[in-house]
Amino acid sequence: MPVAVIAGVGLTAFGRQPGLGVRDLAQAAAVAAVTDAGIPLDRVAAVVVGNATQGATEGQHGIRGQIALSGLGLSPGPVINVENACASGTTALHVALAYVLSGMADVVLAVGVEVMTQAPHPDLLAAFEGSWDVADREAALDRLADFSRGVPVPSDAVELPGRTVFMDVYAAFARDHMRRFGTTQRQFAAVSAKNHAHSMHNPYAQYRKAFSIDEVLCGKTVLWPLTVPMCSPISDGAAAVVVCSADLADPARAVRVLGTALGHGGGWDGVDPQRHVSHQTALRAYAEAGVDPRDVDVAEVHDATAVGEIQQVEHMGLVPYGDGGPAAERGVTTVGGRIPVNPSGGLESRGHPIGATGLAQVHELVTQLRGEAGARQVDGARIALAENSGGLVGLEEAAVAVTVLEAPSRRRS
Repeated sequence: MPVAVIAGVGLTAFGRQPGLGVRDLAQAAAVAAVTDAGIPLDRVAAVVVGNATQGATEGQHGIRGQIALSGLGLSPGPVINVENACASGTTALHVALAYVLSGMADVVLAVGVEVMTQAPHPDLLAAFEGSWDVADREAALDRLADFSRGVPVPSDAVELPGRTVFMDVYAAFARDHMRRFGTTQRQFAAVSAKNHAHSMHNPYAQYRKAFSIDEVLCGKTVLWPLTVPMCSPISDGAAAVVVCSADLADPARAVRVLGTALGHGGGWDGVDPQRHVSHQTALRAYAEAGVDPRDVDVAEVHDATAVGEIQQVEHMGLVPYGDGGPAAERGVTTVGGRIPVNPSGGLESRGHPIGATGLAQVHELVTQLRGEAGARQVDGARIALAENSGGLVGLEEAAVAVTVLEAPSRRRS
């Protein structure tokens, strides 16, 4: 059976990219990835493109990947388009891995791309609205309100108008976590401050400014208990990954994919967090990889808000349930701590161009495992984990992807 490795990665800067479209960004990331891999573009046998919003924002509802990559010089092999909300990028990687591991292709390019800052606001909001059950909107809001009941909202709390519906989702998640585990707003702020500090050393990050915990708490409220610095921004950007058979890659730089799992949510009743789709998907990824959470040296998780990171580090087993907030306060998840999380700055600070986010996580972890991350480098990183999720069904994410990676110099027979 073939062994799949990541031979090359490419990334554009995240943030506002005036004058650049989906094609510009996708092709820049793709060229960077194949150049990093040392594999010619015409050697790529298949391409998988993840994008979530271009249909709503530009009317490009079909063949997005073919349009975005046209004229690049690829072989006439398949271009496969995937949409899986905020997990679109890692879903593209999952399909690319399936091609290589099945022997259908020996070199596959996965690309994630999004242009969001140039869209009219109603169109952008429509893109987010399309990532949950639009026919069940009012009932979904009622479920979230019931889920988060029991934590009093300050009487002077304000709500930011024009926010995406997923800020309401994450605010409900935050209040439930506060009720369930005693997590505090200050602990959410500690996560945010940590990630903004990490992003200062990431040249691709949308924001490269440090915030203290108090500064995060003093930020404008989006929806209590979330403030603006705790939430991911609207972003443009692209990321790409070259997946190939191990015998085609430079063994000194190729990162092995030990395990990957993709799951769908909607069945969790909100009671036992170990039944949550994220935890169940992590268990499958660990089993395939032959490792457990104690082996993970560095992680990138889906922090569309600060509570997202707290939830996911617990679901991944990196800290016990209820310890996500205290662990951030103690510095456990900071670079230099026991289990550094989001050394890139995460979605909160690196940025969140939806279709590119999962592959940007992989870019960061490949950079870490090669020892090329500079001032944000995690010493001795050998095993890395990425968790990327998106959409909502019921009380949990609609799609969750977990990927376990191994550094180039540590090889198993």
